[in-house]
Amino acid sequence: MENKTARLYFIDAIRAWAILMMLQGHFIDGLLDPLFRDNNNLAFTIWKYFRGITAPVFFTVSGFIFTYLLVRGDKIGLQNPRVQKGVRRGLQLVIVGYLLRMNLFGLLQGEIYDSFYLIDVLHCIGLSLLGIIGVYLLTSKLNKKVFPVVLVSLTCILFVFEPAYQRLQLEFIPQFLANYFTKTNGSVFTIFPWFGYATFGAFVSLVFTEFKNFKWLYPAAILLAITLGSGLIFYSSGIFLELSKFTGIQLFADVYFNNYLFIRLGDVFLVFAVFMLMRGILKNPTLLKIGQSTLSIYIIHFIILYGSFTGLGLYGFLNHSLSSYAVITGALLFMVSCTYFALQYEEQKEFIKLNVATSLRFLWIKLEQILLFLLEGIKSSFYRLLRYIGFVRS
Repeated sequence: MENKTARLYFIDAIRAWAILMMLQGHFIDGLLDPLFRDNNNLAFTIWKYFRGITAPVFFTVSGFIFTYLLVRGDKIGLQNPRVQKGVRRGLQLVIVGYLLRMNLFGLLQGEIYDSFYLIDVLHCIGLSLLGIIGVYLLTSKLNKKVFPVVLVSLTCILFVFEPAYQRLQLEFIPQFLANYFTKTNGSVFTIFPWFGYATFGAFVSLVFTEFKNFKWLYPAAILLAITLGSGLIFYSSGIFLELSKFTGIQLFADVYFNNYLFIRLGDVFLVFAVFMLMRGILKNPTLLKIGQSTLSIYIIHFIILYGSFTGLGLYGFLNHSLSSYAVITGALLFMVSCTYFALQYEEQKEFIKLNVATSLRFLWIKLEQILLFLLEGIKSSFYRLLRYIGFVRS
């Protein structure tokens, strides 16, 4: 890797591409009039297919980056400082996921809407990071090959058994927990099978780390990614059909009839191959900053599009109402706006945090003063009352 493992610029570039794809995907899907959703239209069909690639790429890259950083140091297990940082990051993503679904007007009325409990991409990525940490800790004292084997095994198990668990209702557990495992109540993502893409990204990062000093790392990785990606896209369904015929196991037939997970994994391989091929021209500072600011971009896009906290978002006003030309123009403006605001925030983040902390401290001091004033007033009034009724002498 150019300066081998100093920084994988192509990974930051993939993240930037994925977040921009997500921005336009959410905007167009939420605001495009159904009249223009024509599956016979080549442009719409291509857009729809590429939109389906975004989430698998995002989960895979998240697992890749996190694990790549997790195993870089010399310390292992609980001694690894990345473990504590990873736990904080995972919990942060889960908390932010819930906060973005919070409605302040509802809270003021003493009500929490059902949508607050639905699970989205941030919840799943946060839990995926915690899951990778769990696997890492469980295997840290074993042979170093056990960690990648467990990771790739988890991916295969989650993908193959998806038909068996995707119909689960889970009515016997609280709904807010069931939402992590079933879409029955309206969750957009569930931890299974999406954890499988994160574990696969973690596995690929370990392969990169293992062969970091190999002279032909990138040519070999590109060729392998193209081969595996093409194989998964064009042949994985047929393999499961043959396995079903040979073994008589219905599960393999079920995978064949809805083989989106392995096909999308093939798409992920091809995306990696394309960006590795282009790695020499993917060092633009702005592009890399976008790739490193995905959380800020996600939060800003959620607030503008879906109206986090207030319920006042573009989705509420323009839901499925725009023409194709209007929605394309709007998506471009939306992508530029969200990215610009996020990059501005990242540049001023420390200053903003300092000001917020100062403001909160000032408010806390004022609140303490007000409380002390009120307590003194209550105390004085209480003694006056006691004197009035004769319990205390003047």
